[in-house]
Amino acid sequence: MASTTRQPASRPLPLRAVLVLLLAVLSALAPLLAPGTAWAGSDDGGAEGGSAGGDFSVTVNGRTYNPAAGRETRLQGVTPTSSITVRGQHVTYRIDPATLGVYDYTLTGAPSAQRMVTRPTVVFASKVPVLTAAQLRSVRISDLRLRDDVLVTEFSTAGGKFKVQSKDAPQGGIFQMEQEFGTAVEYVHTLGAGLFYFVNEYTGKINFGDGIAADATHQMLLGKDSPQVATKLEQTATTTRWSVASGGRMGGVLGEDAIELSAGATDCTTDCQARNRIQGSVPVPPDPTDPTPIG
Repeated sequence: MASTTRQPASRPLPLRAVLVLLLAVLSALAPLLAPGTAWAGSDDGGAEGGSAGGDFSVTVNGRTYNPAAGRETRLQGVTPTSSITVRGQHVTYRIDPATLGVYDYTLTGAPSAQRMVTRPTVVFASKVPVLTAAQLRSVRISDLRLRDDVLVTEFSTAGGKFKVQSKDAPQGGIFQMEQEFGTAVEYVHTLGAGLFYFVNEYTGKINFGDGIAADATHQMLLGKDSPQVATKLEQTATTTRWSVASGGRMGGVLGEDAIELSAGATDCTTDCQARNRIQGSVPVPPDPTDPTPIG
């Protein structure tokens, strides 16, 4: 009779080995699960895309935070006593807790193949939600998350919630504001000096910029408001007014993403950042020539 060799029975992995394997899997998934980074596609005013060498720092109540590369700073339950100042390689601005408005949103013109200005340029003098005294009562920073070139600042008040998200990059979908006050809120956008809204001759849509053509040192400054669940109330050469539903948002898009021939954002008031991604590329028309201010 032929002899047979008994194979040893397989043994379950030791608990320590299982834990090591689980930690390795979680580490690989961490970039996908990190809060505040799974933002909308380029036409949704989100802040994602390839790195442009950005690095935000934020000053709250006189203290400046700028975590090391790959690390995160988080603040919760802080009452701001003065303006929150945000400074990056490509973008700077401040948030006034008295209005929850964003002021002096500026492109620095730092060296980059994607830059659209060569010196500090105020793109928006202000982006302000028109809130009542009751809605603004007891403003607190409920959650602030700063990591490399992405900043998410969530406020809570006696009347609701407000969120400002931004990315330190020279262009793309790099800014948005969201409100949850249970009712529509008016937003007023005012451009910086020298900028104006105009109708793009190639798309028929409204963009903003300074009208200066691209050259060897920079691309043309182009941008657009990117609304979601919002209705435009007024449009002038230098301002726009929007009515934004609770859970809706107003994004800001700069550069090629502002003129690409995409369908635009769909309506949603929950989990909007992870939806509406643009799959693949979309056509980008030529830069407009000699744009004329509206009106």
